[in-house]
Amino acid sequence: MDVYDEIARLRREGRRCALATIINVRGSIPSVAAAKMLVRDDGSIVGTIGGGCVEAEVWQGAREVMKEEKPRTLTFNLDQTPDKDTGLVCGGTLQIFVEPVLPPAVVYIFGAGHVGLNVYKIARLAGFEVIVVDDRDTYANQERFPEAREVHADDMDRVMAQLTPTESAFIVIVTRGHRHDMRVLGWAIKTPAHYIGMIGSRRKVLTVCEELQKQGASLEKLKCAHAPIGLDIGATTPEEIAVSIVAEMIADRRHSTAALPHLRCMDTLFTEEVDPQLAKQ
Repeated sequence: MDVYDEIARLRREGRRCALATIINVRGSIPSVAAAKMLVRDDGSIVGTIGGGCVEAEVWQGAREVMKEEKPRTLTFNLDQTPDKDTGLVCGGTLQIFVEPVLPPAVVYIFGAGHVGLNVYKIARLAGFEVIVVDDRDTYANQERFPEAREVHADDMDRVMAQLTPTESAFIVIVTRGHRHDMRVLGWAIKTPAHYIGMIGSRRKVLTVCEELQKQGASLEKLKCAHAPIGLDIGATTPEEIAVSIVAEMIADRRHSTAALPHLRCMDTLFTEEVDPQLAKQ
């Protein structure tokens, strides 16, 4: 199996992997310089860098690289001691570069109105692939969203039944009303999506969550959603709101230590006493 063909396949499926490549050798090894091993997100591998304990350590390093989304170089000092089964008995030094291979960041935008359109524009500039869903074909069409990967104009329940967000997906809920938002949020929290955000005031968010709980939705999963969606930058126009939403998505995607402590998720709404005046916003 070709390593690069497998990388392309995994990316199409929205899966992660890590590629380990021998980049420097001093001495001789039972492999070749530039040999590669691909570690999939399920732990399975393609290719080899020589086997033995070194390969096992690289496998573990690859798992960590996938989680941290940061590359690293591993250095091994090989020796010829018989009681150490490295699998690379030769002496010298071996360096292996391990890099994460991540799937394209895909955002599902539910709602093709003014906010949804601007989220699409800014998300595309930020490198996200976009899938748009709305039940109005006058809004959800290829002319309005020419660079979207997919545009769905149909009953949202029918569309949601066909969609399969992966664990790296982002879901943005900016439909035209509470009823649609609630339906989409109820579906979204059952998916493995990495990020789920819903627009609305605190009072609206609490109302939607209370209703979903009555329908049997998991409170713990609801608490993980971001709502009100977006970084609090005082945004008021559709364009500004879209900037705040995509900024929050980027902060979440990049594990920003500066922005993440300020991300608003529903957990805060359930654990803090909300100012009655603020709740009306």
